[in-house]
Amino acid sequence: MKRFMILALGLLFLAVPGFTAAQEAPSLKVLLESAILFDQAGETITLPLFEGTQQGETVWYVITDSSDRDDASVRGVNWAPKLANALGTAAVQTVAEVGAGVVEFQGTVDFRPERVLEPGPTVFPPATAIPGSIGDGRYSPLATRGDGIVHNAPHVANGTGRHDKVVAIDFSARTVTLRLTAGFYHDRAILYLSTESSDPVGATLEESTFAPNMNAAPGIASNGEDSARAPIIAIVNGETGPGPNRQGLISAILGEGSPLNVTVEHPNRRHQIPLYSPLWDVHPAVWTDAAIAAGERRLLTHHQEIARAVEDGLLLSGGFGPANPDLGGLRATGFIVNCPIMAVE
Repeated sequence: MKRFMILALGLLFLAVPGFTAAQEAPSLKVLLESAILFDQAGETITLPLFEGTQQGETVWYVITDSSDRDDASVRGVNWAPKLANALGTAAVQTVAEVGAGVVEFQGTVDFRPERVLEPGPTVFPPATAIPGSIGDGRYSPLATRGDGIVHNAPHVANGTGRHDKVVAIDFSARTVTLRLTAGFYHDRAILYLSTESSDPVGATLEESTFAPNMNAAPGIASNGEDSARAPIIAIVNGETGPGPNRQGLISAILGEGSPLNVTVEHPNRRHQIPLYSPLWDVHPAVWTDAAIAAGERRLLTHHQEIARAVEDGLLLSGGFGPANPDLGGLRATGFIVNCPIMAVE
């Protein structure tokens, strides 16, 4: 079992506006019909485990999303049609059926590294951020069998070890239990599964796999139909003190709670043109010193609220990429985190 060299990262804390430990937590509905067990209190989900191979070695993976509506319905996973926009790029690896439902992957993950997270002089960015797992030169969680359908199929175990989000795994029963992360969508609490990031710092913060090929997916700073991404806002210096208002990346590094990121989309098969994608295009935001001094800093739970704060000069961009007009001009970082939504309030 891995020995983690983590200087600071605390337990996840699901927070919503007005919610305190003395009150009842909101009820969340699991979105994946394929889920075997959803433990809201423990913030875990148990999913079917699938077997694959890579250069003669066994790999184990899960499927959380499909770009095809009918296929998503049959599999009981999220429908994410925008994933098909990544076809033909390094963000999608081609797999081949090798018999009995087993597929051969081009790339996989090295789960042997020890995850290291050390605060920097100003806490963020961290002085040291070493991911606990690293994809090889051909790995991406996105996979196609050449039929035009893209699956989000993160690798969770192989001969080198297990993903940091694995709580329990049963190879005989073909099940895996994974730890979830709390966040928000339109003022509603969500729990999502964070499995990869195309940036090493993002991968370390999220306890996920560093998978740089994923960044070839098109659509930076865009939530359009031709993008493979969907925006996510990370508040760098959000509330970090005691209580439920723990939001910032600084908070996560200091071990005071999860970042509580805010996403713009969520899976909904009823939409004719859904804009959901598990490939979250990261847009960091920073409270200004003036906003903090004036007592304006607070827990933000809706992307429109964040956009207004940016337009009012209370929040500044933490990224240096293209500006996103849907987020008040907040700039993207240019990297992706793979975070399919598992449950929503």
